Amino acid sequence: MVNILIWAIIILVVVVGAVALVLAGIGATRRNEEDDPLMVRLAEAAERGDVVSSLEQIEMQQPFRQRVLLPLLRRVGEFSTRFTPQKALEDTAKKLELAGNPGSIDAATLLASRFVFAAVFGGGLLLVALLAHNWPFVRIFVVVILFTALGFFFPQLLLQSRIDARQKDIRKAMPDALDLLTICVEAGLGFDAAMSKVSEKWETQLSIALLRAIREIQLGKPRRDALKDMADRIGIPEMTSFVAAVIQSEILGVSLAKVLRIQSDQMRVKRRQRAEEEAHQAPIKMIIPMAFLTFPSIFLILLAPAAMQVQHSIFK
Repeated sequence: MVNILIWAIIILVVVVGAVALVLAGIGATRRNEEDDPLMVRLAEAAERGDVVSSLEQIEMQQPFRQRVLLPLLRRVGEFSTRFTPQKALEDTAKKLELAGNPGSIDAATLLASRFVFAAVFGGGLLLVALLAHNWPFVRIFVVVILFTALGFFFPQLLLQSRIDARQKDIRKAMPDALDLLTICVEAGLGFDAAMSKVSEKWETQLSIALLRAIREIQLGKPRRDALKDMADRIGIPEMTSFVAAVIQSEILGVSLAKVLRIQSDQMRVKRRQRAEEEAHQAPIKMIIPMAFLTFPSIFLILLAPAAMQVQHSIFK
């Protein structure tokens, strides 16, 4: 009993530390990486009128998460990159770009978070199993291994869900954005100014991608390369075809307004076809919840009284 209690305390400490590291990484990566935390803290102290004697005092004013947990998580990420293939880092960085770079997290930190989530899931289940007292060893071993594997792949699954949600949001916003883009170009605005108007109109993932492309063009990047990079960061065929049509019209000297009008009509037709496809898939997807949730309850309500009467008549 004493050994079980000691192991439970150790596992609890590990799980709490892992959760703290995860929260530190999520909260701290939302900051802009270019901002110096000491300078930000110094500016805040100057605005409040506080007298600061040294940088150490400014450093101690930061939260415990930024002073201790975040550097520890970054150390884990740097250590894990030594044993991670470069191809895995590149693929993870590519997926982060497709997901819109949530929280400004880097590939190394995301890969390191897999071990943190594995420790959280596996340690939590091991703690529950040890406190249960009646679980056999084989069941504990299998459950802990399964949940450790689930925690290891959980960040990748979460990232993939973020990618799918972002791409779905962009697909829904593209027809309306192309309509506005076409109207602006036909009204006499340049393509860059029309993209700026579209990015100011809505606050969607598409507007964020357009705004980033506009900033790259303003910094001197060729429009062709900026649009290609935007299509690569989004990763959907609709955006790739749109960028290819715009670049082709620029090369051949075709009217950009006509090209945008054709692209807008095609996007609207594709969105309608995709909605019809999802509507046809709905009855098939409804079979699983109906078979496992609705039908058993209906059978229970309808057949339970008859079964009780039959049982009563037989045993009477």
